[in-house]
Amino acid sequence: MRKLTDEQCLAFLAEGTRTGTLATVRPDGRPHAAPVWFVVDGRDVVFTTWHASVKARNLAADPRASLAVDIQEPPYGFVVAEGTVEVSSDPAEVRRIATAAGGRYMGADRAAEYGARNGVEGELVMRLRVERFIGRDDVSA
Repeated sequence: MRKLTDEQCLAFLAEGTRTGTLATVRPDGRPHAAPVWFVVDGRDVVFTTWHASVKARNLAADPRASLAVDIQEPPYGFVVAEGTVEVSSDPAEVRRIATAAGGRYMGADRAAEYGARNGVEGELVMRLRVERFIGRDDVSA
């Protein structure tokens, strides 16, 4: 097993079409986990969500979050990004991130389609400002 540097963690997160599992804190303290499509923007992990979703409500009350992403076949590997989330409803930013995520997960030829579908009023940009990475690869080595 090998520990990853912050730069290696960012590269791991940006690779391919791996989805993440976002963990947030419910108002009563219980954890909530949800799958998300995301993009890496500098050192931040960014995704969109509907304003009334559980994760949006949780993050409005408590901005702490972590995102876990893993490789599910040998040699296995994972990255956990921990930090706080900043929320934006700026329409241009929502469209930009929705388009980028659509391109990443559905292909460049469908990016604009997904940007139009998901870059709408009521959708929010959630920017995880990463404070700490935990990353390992070659877990089964």
